[in-house]
Amino acid sequence: MLTPSRLGFSSPTSLQFLLFVDERPHSQDNVKTICAYLKEAAPALAFELQILEIQEHPHLVEHFRLVATPSLVKVFPEPKQTLAGSNIVQQLRKWWPRWEKELQELAAPPPETLPAPSCSLEISEVGYSGELMKMADEIFQLKQERTALLEQLRFKDQILAMLAHDLRSPLTAASIAVDTLELIEQKPLPPKSPRLREQLMAQTRKQFQVMNRLITDILQASRNMNAHFQVNCEPLLLQESFREVLALYQEQFQEKRLTLAADLPQDAPPVFADEELIRQVMVNLLDNAIKYTPEGGVVTVSLLHRTTQKVQVSVADTGPGIPESKQETIFEGHFRLQRDEGKDGYGLGLSLCRKIIQAHYGQIWVDSVPGQGSAFHFTLPVHR
Repeated sequence: MLTPSRLGFSSPTSLQFLLFVDERPHSQDNVKTICAYLKEAAPALAFELQILEIQEHPHLVEHFRLVATPSLVKVFPEPKQTLAGSNIVQQLRKWWPRWEKELQELAAPPPETLPAPSCSLEISEVGYSGELMKMADEIFQLKQERTALLEQLRFKDQILAMLAHDLRSPLTAASIAVDTLELIEQKPLPPKSPRLREQLMAQTRKQFQVMNRLITDILQASRNMNAHFQVNCEPLLLQESFREVLALYQEQFQEKRLTLAADLPQDAPPVFADEELIRQVMVNLLDNAIKYTPEGGVVTVSLLHRTTQKVQVSVADTGPGIPESKQETIFEGHFRLQRDEGKDGYGLGLSLCRKIIQAHYGQIWVDSVPGQGSAFHFTLPVHR
């Protein structure tokens, strides 16, 4: 196995080369051939050659945009120049006179004052410029990580502030209802007290449900904000999954007198997806559709076999719609529309939906016209 090595010697104005090789058997032969030519061509000319394995220095390979081995890169004097392929020696013969002239123009020391180069291969560190590039890459990565961490901290601070603010109202309402129930229990019951007690109990339960929903949204966002989903894909019939999910919403549709329009063709092909995660997307989109559709409105669910590669799922409502300028922002997770001010939750579900669909190599987007409703669409790959 080849190791980073150095041939020749250097001076302030010496030719400097990097020779990139791989682990194939003929790499050592290439090194010997190029080394022999340099001894022959430059017996009195200062130069330095470092031999590097591409596997050990991918950052340098990327920096010099190398596409073949062996590759000989002249790094000094400028401009940089790359010779690649099986005829590097022939290319050296062509370029060497020009490089000698470049050194002369840089006022190189007289050749007779320079010691003769040797061809011994000695272990050396990676070139100084390579180390600088590697360090620059690491600094860039650290800056990105720092930015991401600061964004997470800002997000958590914002969520905590929202939670403290939004929990205060249902908590106060529940507390008042409980206090009133205690007063009723302490006094003789007037004729209408049983009905009042039922109303207060219902109000208390509702407020606790609101608080539970808020806390659930926060916990879900915390778990999934930076989650890398473990996607366990298998053939999945979306029409069957949707029918099962829709059956769970019958009571909610009836409470708001909503009409459900379902177009789930039986011949739609199976997709390749994680059933549990996709059901989570369905639930989030249906929750939003029911939440924002006014009483007597319509919620539409449909499947469309778009191409041989994709199936499109759509969930539409007849709610207030979303301004065009906000139709991308709503997927960011910590963004709430003005229409959400009187609604439970934080609108974090759409951010989770996007992460799930992207983990399946699909797309998710919304079409909406303010005052006319919204239609959320996502695509999944067809199972082959």
